[in-house]
Amino acid sequence: MLGIGSIAKKVFGTPNDRKIKATRPLIDQINALEPEFRELSDDAIKERTKVLKARAVGGESLDDLLPEAFANCREAARRALGLRAFDVQLMGGIFLHQGNIAEMKTGEGKTLVATFPAYLNALTGKGVHIVTVNDYLAKRDAEWMGKVYAALGLATGVVYPQQPDGEKKAAYAADITYATNNELGFDYLRDNMKADLADMNQRRHNYAIVDEVDSILIDEARTPLIISGPSQDRSELYQTIDKVIPRLTEEHFKLDEKTRNVTYTDEGNEYLEQILHEEKILPEEQTLYDPESTTLVHHVNQGLRAHKLFQKDKDYIVRDGEVVLIDEFTGRMMPGRRLSDGLHQAIEAKEGVSIHPENVTLASVTFQNYFRLYDKLSGMTGTAATEAEEFAEIYGLGVVEVPTNMPIAREDEHDQVFRTAREKFDAIVESIKEAHGKGQPVLVGTTSIEKSEFLSNMLKQAEIPHNVLNARHHEQEASIVAEAGVPGAVTIATNMAGRGTDIQLGGNVEMKVLEALAADPEVHPDEIRARIEAEHAADKQKVIDAGGLFVLATERHESRRIDNQLRGRSGRQGDPGRSSFFLSLEDDLMRIFGSERLDKVLSTLGMKEGEAIIHPWVNKSLEKAQAKVEARNFDIRKQLLKFDDVMNEQRKVIFGQRNEIMEAQDLSEIVTDMRHQMIDDLVETHMPPKSYADQWEVEQLSAQVRTSLGLDVPLREWADEEGVDDSDIRERLYKASDEFMASKAAQFGPENMRRIEKQLLLQTIDAKWREHLLTLEHLRSVVGFRGYAQRDPLNEYKTEGFQLFESMLDSLRAEVTQKLAQIRPLTEEEQAQMLRQIEAQRQAMQKAAEPQAVDAAGGAEEGFDESDPKTWGNPGRNDPCPCGSTKKFKHCHGRLT
Repeated sequence: MLGIGSIAKKVFGTPNDRKIKATRPLIDQINALEPEFRELSDDAIKERTKVLKARAVGGESLDDLLPEAFANCREAARRALGLRAFDVQLMGGIFLHQGNIAEMKTGEGKTLVATFPAYLNALTGKGVHIVTVNDYLAKRDAEWMGKVYAALGLATGVVYPQQPDGEKKAAYAADITYATNNELGFDYLRDNMKADLADMNQRRHNYAIVDEVDSILIDEARTPLIISGPSQDRSELYQTIDKVIPRLTEEHFKLDEKTRNVTYTDEGNEYLEQILHEEKILPEEQTLYDPESTTLVHHVNQGLRAHKLFQKDKDYIVRDGEVVLIDEFTGRMMPGRRLSDGLHQAIEAKEGVSIHPENVTLASVTFQNYFRLYDKLSGMTGTAATEAEEFAEIYGLGVVEVPTNMPIAREDEHDQVFRTAREKFDAIVESIKEAHGKGQPVLVGTTSIEKSEFLSNMLKQAEIPHNVLNARHHEQEASIVAEAGVPGAVTIATNMAGRGTDIQLGGNVEMKVLEALAADPEVHPDEIRARIEAEHAADKQKVIDAGGLFVLATERHESRRIDNQLRGRSGRQGDPGRSSFFLSLEDDLMRIFGSERLDKVLSTLGMKEGEAIIHPWVNKSLEKAQAKVEARNFDIRKQLLKFDDVMNEQRKVIFGQRNEIMEAQDLSEIVTDMRHQMIDDLVETHMPPKSYADQWEVEQLSAQVRTSLGLDVPLREWADEEGVDDSDIRERLYKASDEFMASKAAQFGPENMRRIEKQLLLQTIDAKWREHLLTLEHLRSVVGFRGYAQRDPLNEYKTEGFQLFESMLDSLRAEVTQKLAQIRPLTEEEQAQMLRQIEAQRQAMQKAAEPQAVDAAGGAEEGFDESDPKTWGNPGRNDPCPCGSTKKFKHCHGRLT
């Protein structure tokens, strides 16, 4: 019997159905225009863009222009790429233009879908950003879809790390800009550290289309982007503490895998204190509870976390002597990302690699707050429905499920649950062997590098040929994924699973054509293409006959979305396929979230060795466990965002002020206001309103005026005058300070003075903001304890954060006023000395850039010959190679063979 909700849905349709139905008239209009646009010449298509641009700039709404713009874009894509967009792709484009997330299954052509709303919104001339998950996809999509934009008469740019400034500026100035979320966020922070508007790269944040929106706005949004600078080096302390941690036993600490937390027990604290006294790290008379031990306690806590919570080849890998983090959701490496608060250094000590100094935050932003800067935001992915609540609450984005072009023919089998991991892996190998034997390609999903390599060894023993795709082999990602659909192929992948590169049954024709052309450039490309297409058609038929791509998952992930992504690699564009999850009670998710009950059930059933339980109830209970974890992770992200929102309001004020300062030609009015405000504060402090003259602190005020304003005025005489009150003193100080600064401006010259004021203001704002960020970090780390006193930590953080911001602005005023009062033109001798120092620095830098041999003691050896390695001494692994090549020593003559 149907429930009331189900009956209502049958009659009225779901909200999603109604949204899809609403796009039909628009799609009919676009289709009706197709014959007209087919008749246009290539130049006429570009001309139509100019006409549409003029109408958009003239005030016509983009919604009115949509049918013509989409029809023009579809025709340009058909000519440039040979791809005619399906109706469902136009539908996806409409939803993106409306500021939604379009959930489209794998293989539905999301890359092409983005061109429609991007073209339409670029007509305003304000720029469109298309955001991808990695640099490879940003460059690939910019080059591929750039042909469509070029056919429409628009410019395309791509932003990537270490890009020359001129090139980056041009990329941001283009109509459509492709970039990764990381690079966009970092450029925003870098721009707001620049001292001149002309040096800023980004324009206004007009419209962004985020590809793989769930990965970027949810998975990666847990970690803020931070630009930092080095602080003092504590490498020795990390190494010393690292020797202590392995001596701890299980009774010394408590590990909570659910919350990923580890703490010392009372026995552990006592034992640790004893060892630290023995090793002379902690002075005899001092305990770990003393205030002086705060830094040491922080270090031993991070050492414990590094050893017990972070596993090599799962959470990070060691590459070229560096600890590189791995994204737990995509399985990709995150070069350049470092754990904060000394945790990264603790892991470096554990792995015995060189320890980089801890960093202090110079600028920081979360992805949530960066992407909320855009006037309009939209996104695409194959899996967003499970996180619809978060998208709506944090970003104000609706999720619309776009129907597939062809019905999905994939079979999703029920999970198979085994008692032990050994039984599970034996069953996996048997299942792979069976599929491989009948020519069915298999994509095996694993959750870590360690597990992917363990399974790889099992397949080697079973003599099953296969490829492994994980963070170690990410450079070959596109080519491994391109081959994953050939008959009998076996591909083991972490959950990076080639997002952005489709697995095509029979293999990827384009990739094979490129490889064949590279191998034999003499043969005509058409001949090669015809041969490969014929081979591909036969291979594709073989795979279809074998049942399509088989996705075999070796574990459930914490998030249902990641599981759905893996499933979605199979069954693209109506292809056949199947998916199956092989689980055991020893898997992390099962072990942490209630496998005891299941274990009892399986024991009661009297299951034999190697037997699996397969039942829809098991799927349901696992999905419930996953939903609980997802809800908890959402709460964590929401809480983090609430705290970051406090800082974000302050960030907007500071960045806005910086921009105003850079735009202004004359800041003398701002500087004068600051000086007058400071005089108000000084007079109010030492001559409180409504106080008597004999209560005034004239001497103290006089000293402060000398220090902060550079003024030597007869304050005592003024105060002794009959009928003088605090407002008279204030006015006289205004006048004296204005005259003093006017004489200073005359000395420097008005133009120079304006330049000095601008530089001083920007430098002081940046320095104060950096200090403020550090203070807020410290406040954030301790404010949680206020909860024990029945006070809301967030409210406490807001209140104190605001007070700290106000006091920062007060100290900013004081510092700028004082510095301007103290500056004076340099004497000729001082100028000459400064020039000598600059020249000495230049020569030192030039010398440092020259390759030279360095001995163990650190001095250059005599008789150095760049062609004779015997004369090179012991160069550092990261130093330039003494042979004169531009490579690092470790990549050249110091390479380990």
